[in-house]
Amino acid sequence: MRHTFPAVVRRLAACCLGALLPLSAHAAEPGGGAAPNAFNPKISLILEGVAARLSDDPDGYAIPGFVLGEEAGPGGKGLSLGESEITLSADVDPDFYGQFTASVPPEGGLEIEEGFLETRTLPAGLTARFGRIKSSVGYLNNQHSHVWDFYDAPLVYRAVFGDQYQDDGVQLTWLAPTVVFVEVGGELFKGDAFPAAGSVDGGTGTWTAFVHLGGDVGTSHSWRAGLSRLVAKARDREDPDGLFTGRTDVNIADLVWKWAPNGNPVHRNAKLQAEYLWGDQTGSYDTLGAIDAGRRGGYVQAIYQFVQRWRAGVRYGAVDADNPGAAFAGTTLDPSGASPHRYSAMVDWSGSEFSRIRLQYNHDASGPGSDDEVYVQYLMSLGTHGAHAF
Repeated sequence: MRHTFPAVVRRLAACCLGALLPLSAHAAEPGGGAAPNAFNPKISLILEGVAARLSDDPDGYAIPGFVLGEEAGPGGKGLSLGESEITLSADVDPDFYGQFTASVPPEGGLEIEEGFLETRTLPAGLTARFGRIKSSVGYLNNQHSHVWDFYDAPLVYRAVFGDQYQDDGVQLTWLAPTVVFVEVGGELFKGDAFPAAGSVDGGTGTWTAFVHLGGDVGTSHSWRAGLSRLVAKARDREDPDGLFTGRTDVNIADLVWKWAPNGNPVHRNAKLQAEYLWGDQTGSYDTLGAIDAGRRGGYVQAIYQFVQRWRAGVRYGAVDADNPGAAFAGTTLDPSGASPHRYSAMVDWSGSEFSRIRLQYNHDASGPGSDDEVYVQYLMSLGTHGAHAF
């Protein structure tokens, strides 16, 4: 059956299969029409908790050949509240939509994850978003962690982005008036978030470009594919082996395929998801000299909801880094002939669209040794929470 352009867009804007999708009668997602209470902020709270059993000391975690962001790692042992997430959103007026999301880490404090305005009425399929934004490069990067199918980010995201890239900036996207879903966009960021640093070029140290394609195959299958590029500049970034000044180039190819009988995911559905990242780190360290080393990695995962409320999934990820030379022997950037990789398996149960409990096992061989990790996680949603993207 040939779908019209609006039908394809509606399907691609539908909820992730099996994701937590608590919706109220008046919920409206970004870019959609205003609901009757649209001028009152919708408030949601995601509560997360986790119990972790790790065979290795997480404080010594490292991936040979990669400098890691501050939050990259397997997390702590034992019981933890996890990161709770608070979101306020509303239509500002007919021309703008606003959203603010803050996370509360278990050690306390408040971290702003997103805080942006989005246009509603630009012509010719254009949409602008400005503020603090999760970049739309790749597939997983702009998703909040409670939407992920696993407790943790894929290994390659941990190695390259420190889990995710988000920064202050502006995004412009164009939705083509075609039967097949075509979205083209770009972003300009301050360049103050890992792997960037120092807000170089007058506070425009990072830029991205991406294209996303998607559509339906019959009534039971849908897909999305994309190509992205991110260039992040750093000035005096504080790494374990010295101050780095230079740039990090990251290219991403992603593909997602979803299946649900006759388009109805309630009882059974499946998702196959894969991303491959490659690029270079070029520049110099004040203590070690020049560096020009390629890095690459990817992951593939499959999720199957075999009966209503129950899902199971597996994931494999691996990364690899070039040897930057004799000057870097014994440093964080020395791959030492390692082949970092990780296997993961999970099963979760959703009592409703508002709650999920997950059991996950990782065999993590990304560090100098290997770690067996077991996580029990709960995710609970309170309040109005809009639908997530495809």
